[in-house]
Amino acid sequence: MAVFGPILVTQRLILRPPAPEDFDGWADFSADPETMRFLGGPQPRATAWRSFCTMAGAWQIAGFAMFSLIERATGSWVGRVGPWQPEGWPGSEVAWGIARTHAGRGLAHEAAVASMDYAVDVLGWDEVIHTIDPENTASIALARRLGSVNRGPARLPDPFADRPVDAWGQSAAEWRARRAGVPA
Repeated sequence: MAVFGPILVTQRLILRPPAPEDFDGWADFSADPETMRFLGGPQPRATAWRSFCTMAGAWQIAGFAMFSLIERATGSWVGRVGPWQPEGWPGSEVAWGIARTHAGRGLAHEAAVASMDYAVDVLGWDEVIHTIDPENTASIALARRLGSVNRGPARLPDPFADRPVDAWGQSAAEWRARRAGVPA
């Protein structure tokens, strides 16, 4: 495994740039209609390969992208979480997607906290958003748990421009205060 980029370690996870051995997990994640309901819809393996390479390539081109999440106890690929800002995106986003087989265990929150810290402390982002479909109650709950608030409708670039999303977010100062236990 060759990893080019940072490696973050949390209580249960390793967050690192995508590596070749992650692709089978990524492809299964991408093919699951329930998992992909709010993430652009299910993708066949060949399309998943292109999105996987896009994420890996963003690390080289932009210097950041979503991390592959690896469960420390098992070595299993769990999902993808992290900083994301493709061309035309409505802001600097920390986004998440967890494989259905690993959902409901707090792993998205654990990874999102580490990613938010990385975005504000390492990347120097002043603001962080999460673009969320108004019907995606699980992601809305996670955004709220992170301390983000609904800032209203946002528009994604094509091919997602027709999908309704709200921009949930907070400033780096609000995030740091919350992490320090100080009321924002």
